[in-house]
Amino acid sequence: MLRVLVPVDGSESASRATQKLIEVLGWYKEPPKIDLLAVHLPVPQFPNMSVVINDGMLDRYYTEGCEAMLAPSKKALNAAGVEYTAYRLVGAIAETIVEQAKQLDSTMIYMGTRGMTALSNMILGSITTRVLHLAHIPVVLIH
Repeated sequence: MLRVLVPVDGSESASRATQKLIEVLGWYKEPPKIDLLAVHLPVPQFPNMSVVINDGMLDRYYTEGCEAMLAPSKKALNAAGVEYTAYRLVGAIAETIVEQAKQLDSTMIYMGTRGMTALSNMILGSITTRVLHLAHIPVVLIH
């Protein structure tokens, strides 16, 4: 069975990728299993941080941030009547996407691009570029 991991961040490019996936679902003999993934960067740790921020506050911060990232794609999938499973993780974004794809035994990663120029991509790097280099499964990019 085809299993598609869709990493999302709440951006327009992630919404476009989700919408395009919805449009092409009819191409498949059997509907693929869809996994939505929001990855939140970890908050930098500093000494005595627990005096100011407790674990509950940090968990709430991550949960609310990930839910905001997932919301547009969940709304589109729900409106189209498409079943999915949503995941919220904390970590290095590209590495966490690829690791989650391995854990779920995904057959492809389906993601949007931000449309950076070649120069800005070279200087700043890109989550998409990093995923392309790390993944050992097909990565479908939607611009």
